[in-house]
Amino acid sequence: MTADPETRLRADARRNRDQILAAARAIFADHGPDVPMEEIARAAAVGVGTLYRRFPDRESLIREIARENFDRMLSQARAAADEEPTAWAALVRILRHSHELQLSIQLAMLSPMAHAVLQNDPKTEEFRTGLLRTIDEVVRAGQAEGSLRTDIDTGDVAILAAMLLRRVPKGRFTAIADLATDRCTAIMLDGLRAGVGTALPGRPLTADDIEPPGRTTPR
Repeated sequence: MTADPETRLRADARRNRDQILAAARAIFADHGPDVPMEEIARAAAVGVGTLYRRFPDRESLIREIARENFDRMLSQARAAADEEPTAWAALVRILRHSHELQLSIQLAMLSPMAHAVLQNDPKTEEFRTGLLRTIDEVVRAGQAEGSLRTDIDTGDVAILAAMLLRRVPKGRFTAIADLATDRCTAIMLDGLRAGVGTALPGRPLTADDIEPPGRTTPR
């Protein structure tokens, strides 16, 4: 039995969408979000018309990539919080898997246009708020169990993660870039662990400290 035409069309449309998003992620990561849309279509092996039917402009393409990244990262963070035996293990898992957000963070920092798109998208903000709330819960639990230093807060962890997520230039040095990321993650985790450490200046940064003015993270 063969699939009916409508089913085949839906499958083709889904495949085209996935190919476009995969191509755009790779190209944006290497060259930024200003690459011609025709180049994205060529890399995705679809026609330009197909690309524009799925994503009528560059902003809609950036928005969908960011939404999928944040959604995937939020699901991973919640799974870590639910499945790991300790809050510390959950935090380690979250930070080590946070590469899902790398492209979204990179786009927001390096492209004013992409920053505006992500800042004004309610769905992206919903995922971001959920992620901050989950990290906040893990931070509180880690401090309660004695594994996480008590002179930090959720904002500190989020900012450290964002700094880590800045893309390390690769070029011919992919292995070194990946190693550098792994080493920086390990150093960061050592700095967050409870125990003897350098006293931090000022006060802990909360989730509200890194929210835009007038907005707070629900707890």
